[in-house]
Amino acid sequence: MKTAYKNLRDFVRVLEKEGELLRITAPVSRDLEITQITDIVCKSPGGGKALLFENVVESPFPVLTNAFGSEKRICMALGVRHLDDLAARVRRFLEIEPPKSLGHAVRLLPLGLDLLRFVPRKVRKGPCQEVVLRGADLDLNRLPVLKCWPKDGGPFVTLPVVITRSLKTAKRNAGMYRLQVYDAKTTGMHWHIHKDGSHYFQEYRAAGKPMPVAVAVGTDPATTYAATAPLPRGVDEIILSGFIRRTPVPMTRAVTVPLDVPAEAEFILEGYVDPEELRLEGPFGDHTGYYSLTDLYPVFHLTAITHRKNPIYPATIVGRPPMEDCYLAKATERLFLPLLQTVLPEIKDYWLPWEGVFHNITVVALEKEYPGHARKVMSALWGQGQMSFCKALVMVDAHVDLHRPERVLETVLNTVDLERDLYVTEGVLDVLDHSAPEPLFGGKVGLDATARWASEPQRAQRPRPASWPADAQLLTSVRQISERFTGCRRVPLDVLNPVLLLNVIKDGTLSALSLAPALMDAESLKPFAVFVLYDQDIALQDGSMVLWKLFNNVDPLRDIFRKGPRILIDATKKGPEDGHLRPWPDDIAMDPEVVQRVRRRAQELGIAAYLDEKKG
Repeated sequence: MKTAYKNLRDFVRVLEKEGELLRITAPVSRDLEITQITDIVCKSPGGGKALLFENVVESPFPVLTNAFGSEKRICMALGVRHLDDLAARVRRFLEIEPPKSLGHAVRLLPLGLDLLRFVPRKVRKGPCQEVVLRGADLDLNRLPVLKCWPKDGGPFVTLPVVITRSLKTAKRNAGMYRLQVYDAKTTGMHWHIHKDGSHYFQEYRAAGKPMPVAVAVGTDPATTYAATAPLPRGVDEIILSGFIRRTPVPMTRAVTVPLDVPAEAEFILEGYVDPEELRLEGPFGDHTGYYSLTDLYPVFHLTAITHRKNPIYPATIVGRPPMEDCYLAKATERLFLPLLQTVLPEIKDYWLPWEGVFHNITVVALEKEYPGHARKVMSALWGQGQMSFCKALVMVDAHVDLHRPERVLETVLNTVDLERDLYVTEGVLDVLDHSAPEPLFGGKVGLDATARWASEPQRAQRPRPASWPADAQLLTSVRQISERFTGCRRVPLDVLNPVLLLNVIKDGTLSALSLAPALMDAESLKPFAVFVLYDQDIALQDGSMVLWKLFNNVDPLRDIFRKGPRILIDATKKGPEDGHLRPWPDDIAMDPEVVQRVRRRAQELGIAAYLDEKKG
């Protein structure tokens, strides 16, 4: 197993050797076509292959996508056989105790030497500066920057490692903040308010100084991953990359800004951000599966572009999961478990379901030690770094296997008393959460599905029906309540809290939640403990779809109706009739003409097998 790649092309070489790379030689457009091809491949079973588009009609440079988009490739990228192997290395360092004797100190010496290998290594010059462009030669449009989705505000750089330094502490940040290309020499700088890049920007803004920025595009895979990692403020991502690689990241001085950049990168964009200049950025088809809304963000002005003689341009396509970023998030989930356990050692494991798009739901396996322990851990997690943005927390006992999603769902639905175990509160939310009435703040929900201690109030038991009517018969019953109901599906699990999914017509005149009392009171529906409402176009048989809409479209404070031990959840789109006055984003969908064009060219593109898999 290769543990460190010198650069991106070294990784591409190994991917091809392992049969994990598909070269596409047919001409393709960076405007939507590459996205559609990548979306087909990355949503195939197991994540398909990495794609190298060698003939991009608008640019002389090839494009690499889906490089991290499978369990095997993310492990290859991070130099491990299993992602938990990386977590074990983290745990090894966290558990170091001060030496108690000279002999103990000698035994710890290899660990100390290993730590030295994480620190970046300065070099005089690197391949990233084989070509240097300044002044009139600067032209971002020569790069194959992708327009990913039809309603995107323009082309976006989607895998940038954005390097900045704090004006106060001189600490470096290497974060991944998308860049919308405005013209040949300017882009947006989309850093969220809770990111280090934004914190440093505010320092420069307070001082009234322009902020130097360097953007590396096409770094070695460990450095690209490290830029996505939710590290504590002030921790250098380049050191994390060195830890993952087990060898330092070589860094060289940029040519026009006072920053060090990865010497082996494919491209470096150098420039500055004016602290007083903001520009409208977006929309952008985001990893949530929705378009993130337009807003004002800082502007990045280029002073130089440097690159290798024959560079590869890497990009990632994000949208409704599963996509490539799901595997990057899985690496983060595994890598940060030991760090989370240093603060909350009672956490045995945790799981971020893909449909929750990384910030909407976390399931925690807990070594419960006392009454109310689950509630204590919920509160602690909602106060921990980026975990504070999580909208829903589900607590289960330590023996529950989080690698078996259906078993987890059965455990929860067989355990909870929805009258006592559902905890609704409010707090900070991720900027991409669209369900709350106000940005960045809204409802949160905790669900305690751990076993009761003897000293805790025992859960009420619900009777299990001996048999269930067919979905068609259930639909007849709900349509007697309202003809707005157009679809119905009982979740086929034998559990104490049965679930009924319903499609409902929304026309802007009536809140879907207003139908809740009648559903709760209907005698034929009394066996159901949980009702979930969806828009009429949602396929209730698509398990991933109904979970994605449930996790993304619900503000727990507004959209959960409770009556005793039963609840109704409104997972429909919201509007003024629901008390939601801010814009609701569109689902991401590809232009049908592009879909058909790619389908017609499938044989030429070498992706016909992936379309056949989809049909199957």
